Amino acid sequence: MIIEHFSFNLRFKYPFTISRGTKTHQPTFVVCLEQFGLKAYGEAPAISYYHIPVEKMAADLCAKQEIIEKSAFTVPEKFWHFLHQLLPDNAFLVCALDMAGWDLYGKLKNKPIYACLNLDMQQAPLTDYTIGIDTIDKMVEKMLETPWPIYKIKLGTEQDADIIRSLRSHTDAVLRVDANAGWTLYQALEILPALAACSVEFVEQPLDKDDQDGMRVLFEKSPLPLIADESCVSEQDVEKLHGLFHGINIKLTKCGGLTPALRMIQTARRLNMKVMAGGMNESTIGSAAVGHLLPLLDYVDMDGILLLDEDIATGLSIENGRVTLSGKPGLGVEFTDLYIRGRTKS
Repeated sequence: MIIEHFSFNLRFKYPFTISRGTKTHQPTFVVCLEQFGLKAYGEAPAISYYHIPVEKMAADLCAKQEIIEKSAFTVPEKFWHFLHQLLPDNAFLVCALDMAGWDLYGKLKNKPIYACLNLDMQQAPLTDYTIGIDTIDKMVEKMLETPWPIYKIKLGTEQDADIIRSLRSHTDAVLRVDANAGWTLYQALEILPALAACSVEFVEQPLDKDDQDGMRVLFEKSPLPLIADESCVSEQDVEKLHGLFHGINIKLTKCGGLTPALRMIQTARRLNMKVMAGGMNESTIGSAAVGHLLPLLDYVDMDGILLLDEDIATGLSIENGRVTLSGKPGLGVEFTDLYIRGRTKS
């Protein structure tokens, strides 16, 4: 096995603001595994509040690259366990390598990943489109600029109720809310009835990830379903969240890739919890990986490629919420000129 890695800093169409801050670019790390003449790819975006920048992913990969290159790849599950033991403190890098492992596996089988999992892509939820925090007028403008069946609204301001009322006055589309842990229990109890009155579908991560006592109260009193995001990092978290949230949002980058994500879905189903998968503003590479799981999900938030102003691959299209994969083996992605030029190759 031969490994290459690249880093990119992809520009957003608009500055992207959530309760934690604003960014204009998304740093992302891409790995390439080459074996048997096949090249396979995986991706992990760098998220500042998880403190794993692309530089750390590159350094950790370089430190273990020789060991990984000497490993014998057979199936993704064994490859993931090997990586998890080798890189226990860098789930982001494990995700990129695991994703590439699935891409390689699909190419060896000459099947898309969803076909390897025996999934029917006709059974797939629509993805939402995210409206980041801005002035109320600007958020309305962004929404009207992109007509969509489902919107995910970022909140965590002093004007949250006014934002939702204003957006609802301009659309009949499904509205979802993501507070990104931006509320206290008191604030959540105050605003949730207003959101319910505006027919919001559910609320994602209302409180701080460590506020379990607050979530117990909110779970009992909330008029809307509550979905865990920041509280749901690894597969060990799913059991702990039962009775605190009505569902989980799985992020491949946080949990360590497709392999643990599949186990998280099984656990959530056993606990009768809803399952969502979300993106972290990945390019088409990471977004396509989420796309292969669509038939297993209740909800999906994989609009990263719509929010970015540049991409590094093709093989995925999203029209009016409907996701279409290329149908080619593995992830089914091919690189654009940006990647081939290696404009920001590390």
